Amino acid sequence: MSRSAPPLHDIATFVSVAQNASFTRAAEQLGTNKSNVGKAVQRLENRLGTRLFQRTTRAVRLTEDGETYLEAARAALEGLSEAEVALSARRDEPNGRVRIDAPIGFGRLLLPMLAALRTEYPKVLPELSLNDRQSDAVGEGFDVVVRAGELPPDSDMTVRKLYDIRLGLFAAPTYLARNPIHSVADLREAEGVVFRSGSGQLRPWTIHESGRTFQIAPKPSLITGDGRAYVEAAINGFGIAQIYDRVAEPHVASGELVHLLPDADVKGPPVHALIPVGRRMPPKTRVVIEALANLFRPPTRI
Repeated sequence: MSRSAPPLHDIATFVSVAQNASFTRAAEQLGTNKSNVGKAVQRLENRLGTRLFQRTTRAVRLTEDGETYLEAARAALEGLSEAEVALSARRDEPNGRVRIDAPIGFGRLLLPMLAALRTEYPKVLPELSLNDRQSDAVGEGFDVVVRAGELPPDSDMTVRKLYDIRLGLFAAPTYLARNPIHSVADLREAEGVVFRSGSGQLRPWTIHESGRTFQIAPKPSLITGDGRAYVEAAINGFGIAQIYDRVAEPHVASGELVHLLPDADVKGPPVHALIPVGRRMPPKTRVVIEALANLFRPPTRI
């Protein structure tokens, strides 16, 4: 049957006596008295079943067994010291895996940000999950959850608002070549990519015109409940889609989508970053949160 390891205090005391060749000087170094030092060495000797020092009135010398044990004890204490330094560095330096959950439509937006983050912090490993369902951040072990929309009360999460979405109408140049849009009135006959929400309802377009906000139910050309497919359908010319401004930005920049009737844009839901509470936020999570904040700051009109 294996025995438990000897107390580190006794090992450190033994090493101090050996280095100082004196119980008295070891006691001074350790901030204790000679009696406590002697008891610690005696406990270690009793445990090992051998004498570690030859003691005389004039000198304290290691025995052969003591010399063998000193070499192992020094290596063990040095290893522990190096581990403490490494762990301290990890607490201060962003290091490790960060599990991120975000809406599917945000994928193309987040990937360049995460690539830049990896360049700046190569020891941080992002693990990105993209889905449009309301995941259980704590139960599923996510470090950061990005959510669009109003949040239900949740005592298990710390919330940081990132920005307020604007919703705009977008379509591919190929669709607009066949179906030009010049005014809000043209939207009533236009074909649209329609999103089916988790509740099963088809989401109408919300439009702003002449100081009022109203909804239009477009003529569906494709119905989907997948955020990525929703954007890709618009890119592929299925029809007009109402898309989050920041999600649409890279597609507008690449020429895949055209922003229609910017004055008809409406304010959408807020975007939040959620972090499980109950523990100190590690540096690896903090740099991801800051990168998200920078990504969405400031919100822009397109």
